[in-house]
Amino acid sequence: MYLNHAGVAPVSTRAAEAMERYLEEATRHGAVDYVERYDREVERVRGRCARLLGARPEEIAFVKNTTEGLGLVAAGLDWRRGDRVVTCDLEYPSNVLPWQSLAPRGVETLLLRGADGRLPLDDVAEALRSPSIRLLALSSVEFGSGVRNDLAALGQLCRERGVLFCVDAIQSVGCLALDVDALGIDFLAADGHKWMLSVEGCGVFYCARRLLDQVEPRVVGWRSVASVGDYDRYDLTLRDTAARYEEGTPNTGGIFALGGAVDLLLELSVGDIEARVLELTEHLVEGLERHGARVLSPRAEGEASGIVSFLLDDEPPEETARRLGERGVFVVARRGGVRASPHFYNTPAELEALLAAL
Repeated sequence: MYLNHAGVAPVSTRAAEAMERYLEEATRHGAVDYVERYDREVERVRGRCARLLGARPEEIAFVKNTTEGLGLVAAGLDWRRGDRVVTCDLEYPSNVLPWQSLAPRGVETLLLRGADGRLPLDDVAEALRSPSIRLLALSSVEFGSGVRNDLAALGQLCRERGVLFCVDAIQSVGCLALDVDALGIDFLAADGHKWMLSVEGCGVFYCARRLLDQVEPRVVGWRSVASVGDYDRYDLTLRDTAARYEEGTPNTGGIFALGGAVDLLLELSVGDIEARVLELTEHLVEGLERHGARVLSPRAEGEASGIVSFLLDDEPPEETARRLGERGVFVVARRGGVRASPHFYNTPAELEALLAAL
């Protein structure tokens, strides 16, 4: 029983079929009709990913992982000595280390402290009062506690204070509905191998169109420039879309797989997926509490996600996860708790099996 979609999820059959199609084309035809066979699909998938995020295709770039997308922002902005970035100690390292690495350039990272698995909105509001704050970097859902950050309120705060808003959305895209424009998100990154049910090594990066010229590509290659496809010219004029961040040959097979996975998500409707996942996690929380487990994940209105973290008071979380694994239930230990993360295709009966194994 697979309950680790917040880690590395099983690949959906749609993603597998799409990658098999790519392999079949590449095996039989190589680069014959490359534009028709491969480039056209890459652009189709770009459009589907844009739809999933509430963005426009020209605001989407393909990246190898979430870290690369966040790193594009960290490396590419024109930082000034004395600028500060706000993040918090609940974050996955991918959304802390890139900002801390800017210290030699005179940029300070302010690490706010979470409390009871959540970052209080008032603490963010207070931190953003400082005129030196240049960017707020937070996750849509915190990977350990599973708390769902209020992106709408955070985005509004950033707009009011003139602060850029960068979101690590790997724990929500494909599971929870999200609209970058409505939420006031400036930058977003998410890999496909969690809730999108695609393969590792291929994800998406969103940069609001108005900010493209503020994030300089630190690596420029033949696909970054406006003259892409003209191999006899050396012209540094960048493409006028987020594709400028795709410096060289793309992970075409990974993009095919991502397209198949996103097609499935859009066909099912992410809104319906969200409702299903929240129903399943609520079922799990109620069962855990009946069995005497301590639920660590905040579950107040608007805070619930696809992640449920829990703890048995008389057993370390690593031992609980190991014991469940021996009984065919795949969960993991994270941030002091046992993390279960069901997706839409899991069933209440499977969650009851987890409880019985517990």
